[in-house]
Amino acid sequence: MTTSRWNFKTSYRFAALFVLLLLGTGAAILCSGCGAKDEGPAPDPLIGPAHDAKTDHIKIPSVRFTDITKQAGIHFRHCNGAFGKKLLPETMGSGVAFIDFDNDGLQDILFVNSCPWPGYENGERPTLALYRNKGKGVFEDVSRAAGLAVTMYGMGVTVGDYDNDGWPDIFVSGVGGNHLFHNVPDGAGGRRFEDVTEQAGVGGAERMLPYAAADFLSLKSPISFPSSAAFLDYDGDGRLDLFIAYYVTWSPGFDLGQVFQLKGEGRAYGPPLAFEGAQCVLYRNLGNGRFEDVSAKAGIQVLDREGIGEQARVRSVGKSLGVFVCDVAGDGYPDIFVANDTVRNFLFHNKKDGTFEEIGLASGFAYADGKARGAMGVDGVEYCPGRFGVALANFADEPITFLKLDSQLNTHDLLFSDVAMAEGVAGPSRLPLKFGTFFFDYDLDGRQDLLTCNGHLEPDISKVQAGQTYEQPVQLFWNTGVKPTFVPVSEQEAGPDLFRPQVGRGCAFADIDGDGFLDIVLTANGGPARLLRNNGGSGNNWIRLVLEGDGVHSNRSAIGARVQLEAGGRKQNLQVSSARGYLSQSELPLTFGLGKATKVDKVTVHWPGKLRDPQVLTNPAINKAHHIKQTN
Repeated sequence: MTTSRWNFKTSYRFAALFVLLLLGTGAAILCSGCGAKDEGPAPDPLIGPAHDAKTDHIKIPSVRFTDITKQAGIHFRHCNGAFGKKLLPETMGSGVAFIDFDNDGLQDILFVNSCPWPGYENGERPTLALYRNKGKGVFEDVSRAAGLAVTMYGMGVTVGDYDNDGWPDIFVSGVGGNHLFHNVPDGAGGRRFEDVTEQAGVGGAERMLPYAAADFLSLKSPISFPSSAAFLDYDGDGRLDLFIAYYVTWSPGFDLGQVFQLKGEGRAYGPPLAFEGAQCVLYRNLGNGRFEDVSAKAGIQVLDREGIGEQARVRSVGKSLGVFVCDVAGDGYPDIFVANDTVRNFLFHNKKDGTFEEIGLASGFAYADGKARGAMGVDGVEYCPGRFGVALANFADEPITFLKLDSQLNTHDLLFSDVAMAEGVAGPSRLPLKFGTFFFDYDLDGRQDLLTCNGHLEPDISKVQAGQTYEQPVQLFWNTGVKPTFVPVSEQEAGPDLFRPQVGRGCAFADIDGDGFLDIVLTANGGPARLLRNNGGSGNNWIRLVLEGDGVHSNRSAIGARVQLEAGGRKQNLQVSSARGYLSQSELPLTFGLGKATKVDKVTVHWPGKLRDPQVLTNPAINKAHHIKQTN
């Protein structure tokens, strides 16, 4: 009997086919996005109509991505430690982050690596990898000099200046133990990282001990299994706290004791349904280099009671993989969105008193179509004027969950509805197994587009399920500004390099070369990472904002800052976020696409922390980066 979660029902395929037929025949579906009216598409005030008047077909811009991994000097390859036993963590990693660790204005790249299991090292000691951006698309490996040549079973990463000294620090989650790296001087005018995990108290469970192979594989006591993480200032004291998602309660002995079969092809990777859930963790920054675990008293722990009475079993609900933090209510206090795999998603609403209320069920964020999906990555943005949406990347044969905030952004009414079909992403996104995801404006037209990084869990999936492959291409959706809001982008418009199949997991974006166009990094489970340059060519204008809090009222990284830009008769809203998608972090600077607008009228910055008067800039120059320091 097959117990693996990829033994899908045939009905899913018929549903997917039906959706694709609808899309292919141009079936009329009411769209809730972007203020489009039934009588036809309204032109975008920034760039004009998004339709070709002659053919009435949407014209996707030609903005091509080029794989520059080799010429950039990047040679990172992820090690998942797999040796034939198929232990669950092997197929889940890993993440990547953009970080300007030396404050030279150029975005560097940190790749998270895993490692062989205890007893199976064979001399191999893969490490984290930090690549310094030298400019002009060239990077150098500085892992060892920077103190990051650390071997661990890494998963996720988040970046932020937790001690407000002006230099970004790094937190890496890992199976068996986490690491916090403090950015310090190297004594020669440069920067390096010092492991301060123990002093800070954020390591989680004890480090994985060097068991002999037989002892390790039979171990049944749980080993910590964290996933994504995010820096945030949840209590408004100007210091970055730390949220860590945990996946399942896992041990190699329990994993190997289960019968997971792939339809006669041998052992399969186990589904999350076979494992107990786990609890997310919230650490409060005490301001003295130490953190305090406040998960229970802050309302982060989520428990369900099975049965009634005092003898009823209490279990952990979460099987958390993706984290996205956003101040949806606009009150200066961030809320936490958590993507869960096969159980309901969480939305921790900040009550502004140091505690959270989990309102996933009440807000409509918990489920799509009334049931749980296999959610991996999560990201959110104002994707059209006044329309805030959250995208969750789901398992194969499950479409993207696209949840729109039914009320206006920056209100206290947090109610969501799934509009994936209406917004155009449901049908095209159903088949792939989606992990990483993020919104970004890749053509600088002033509208947020959507990307997912895809790849299956099972190397032999194509043998047992038609239409599925182990390596899969990314999906890129262009935001039309009309209905349908999102349409798939093909090789014809974006070039073949972007869509080369891989076992995709983490992904992130940044402007690596200062041209305003956002470039992409993709990681592959057990395979090489890829860096893709956005070649631009849209002719659109842009502005880039690098925010710096004062380190007293707001954190120096400005994580949580809300920025509104007014240009070309339209307003755009973006927030500085530390975690995006799956196990990964994109750059902290904000890039606003301006389309054909030739000036920016006003920029309004709402700094994170307790509400203060916003900071306003008028008529900043376009097509350049601006460093904005908090002055109020």
